[in-house]
Amino acid sequence: MSNKKSIKTPLKDIVEYWGSRIDETELSIDFSDAEARCWRCTYESKLHRCHIIPDSLGGEDTPSNLVLLCRRCHTEAPNINDRDFFWEWLKAHKSPFYDTYWTIRGMKEYNVIYKETFEEIAMRLKIEPEEFEAFLKEQKNFVTIHFGEGRLNPSTIAGIIRSFVKQKELIQEL
Repeated sequence: MSNKKSIKTPLKDIVEYWGSRIDETELSIDFSDAEARCWRCTYESKLHRCHIIPDSLGGEDTPSNLVLLCRRCHTEAPNINDRDFFWEWLKAHKSPFYDTYWTIRGMKEYNVIYKETFEEIAMRLKIEPEEFEAFLKEQKNFVTIHFGEGRLNPSTIAGIIRSFVKQKELIQEL
């Protein structure tokens, strides 16, 4: 049996509290969507009430100590007794558009593996955004989502990018 206390603070109370205290332009979400979308990655998902200061370090079950994150982002959230660091971490992961955070992470993963950014690839291979979007849609039959994840992880997205680059390079060689 778990000794973990269940969080009682309602989602709406958390949104109401932070909606009047922080500038939403520093986050990925618009506060009109803050009860439905993760404050880090912006995906519409079942949201977890995530402690800023962890419960295990004395963090309270109050709106001032909670934010709303999806399960994946909650797992990656810092577990440290430093409120400022938590907010710096959240703001550092700001996504420019809804539902793009994990694709951007996949592009960063590609860069770690191949030492080339997606922007450099797009310029080198003269890739149009629509062309890449169409390729992504085609790839849904050739990749899978890890059990329980709900969406592609960054390494799978990096693999899709690699497949696309290889295909483009082959076409350009002909």
